[in-house]
Amino acid sequence: MPPEHVQPSAPLPIAERRSAGRNLRKLVPRSLHAAWTPPSDREDPVKRIIDADRHRISHLLPIRYDRMRATPLTFLRGAATVMAADLATTPASGLWVQSCGDCHLNNFGAFASPEGTPVFDVNDFDETLPAPFEWDLKRLVTSFALAARARGIAAKACRTLARAAVQAYRVNMTTLAPLEPLIAWRTRVDVGQALADLPDDKLREREHRRLAAIIDAGRLGYPKLVEKHRGGWRIRERPPLVFPLGRQGDDTHELAVRSAFESYKITMPEERRLLLDRYRLVDVAFKVVGVGSVGTFCAIALLATPDDATLLLQIKEARPSVLAPFAGPSIYLNQGQRVVVGQRIMQTTPDPFLGWTMDPGDDQRCYVRRFRDGRLAMISAELSDAALAHHATLCGATLARAHARSGDAARIAGYMGSGGVFDAAIADFAVSYMAQTERDWRQFVDAIKAGRIEARTS
Repeated sequence: MPPEHVQPSAPLPIAERRSAGRNLRKLVPRSLHAAWTPPSDREDPVKRIIDADRHRISHLLPIRYDRMRATPLTFLRGAATVMAADLATTPASGLWVQSCGDCHLNNFGAFASPEGTPVFDVNDFDETLPAPFEWDLKRLVTSFALAARARGIAAKACRTLARAAVQAYRVNMTTLAPLEPLIAWRTRVDVGQALADLPDDKLREREHRRLAAIIDAGRLGYPKLVEKHRGGWRIRERPPLVFPLGRQGDDTHELAVRSAFESYKITMPEERRLLLDRYRLVDVAFKVVGVGSVGTFCAIALLATPDDATLLLQIKEARPSVLAPFAGPSIYLNQGQRVVVGQRIMQTTPDPFLGWTMDPGDDQRCYVRRFRDGRLAMISAELSDAALAHHATLCGATLARAHARSGDAARIAGYMGSGGVFDAAIADFAVSYMAQTERDWRQFVDAIKAGRIEARTS
């Protein structure tokens, strides 16, 4: 059992918990986190990916592999199972949190709160599971090192960028540690404030204008995704990535989604069910999403009122976390519930429509959430392109806030300390694992060229 899970019957004062974190350094020196040496029995990464994908939708796998072969970073995004196995061989602090499980720079982004305010947070929880806090952090900083490398930046500068993200995590965790629990729990990152902190005046002004325009456009709904047809609403068809399930000549999948939607409503609090009951499900469509998620079942559900108010929800398959073989299985047998609980723990502004399916006649478990506005997500993507260092510190600080909601911020802060030892160790790991990912990516590309796996755009 991890040391942090051995808790006293009553909470200890902050000073004692911080001291316990410092004492943990004697068991697991912080410098040990710098190490990455591939184990002699390390499994072929291509084989691990192929084996992990056996239960995905087979005809979509070539699209997944095409997206993964683009760059080492896109490979990392699709190879969470590979890094999970590797992290399990590294020294562990024993300080556990509810982890994202697939923590990289593209899994952070802006989205609208229930009140319409844009916030910045972790936004993907398919792999969420309790795990050592440094696993998420190592994956995040490696993704930034790879993003910098893709821009032709030297390894030394990649390390500096990774270290900036770790420092932001450490500083924010130290700030959160002494706060009253309720205040720390409510802390969130406002997109407007994040833009205000941009060092470039022109970029700051441009992104503020874009944010204002996106908020205004949000009131118009989803004109590119939905359309009126013969007096009713339906989802626009955009094959092969979006295709309505009820217009394919076989309504099996549509009926399955409708059944799943009804079981999902049972998991919602009664007041949310009352809200949902004001809408009717009018159309469902299959959608290919992301890099890591390609090949899993994902559908969009369009709901509407008699007065033409519309709501889009996403229904997505939940499979066991890639961390489960190494961190232990989830206490939730329903994987959809695992994802929902993880998201509710880590996000400050939870989705009011978040829930899971529980049809006893179906072994495919899904979770449901409100469909994200891609226009807000683009702000995060463009920040990453134009202000990578700012984005790294923003993500590092945001991850600390997410971890502090489940972990012991005082112990984690005490373990990391106030100096740069921990920062340097994690940054060194990022550079070493960046090189490992580049080697794995080349092996993956060679496997495609050799015909071992197929990759195509559609």
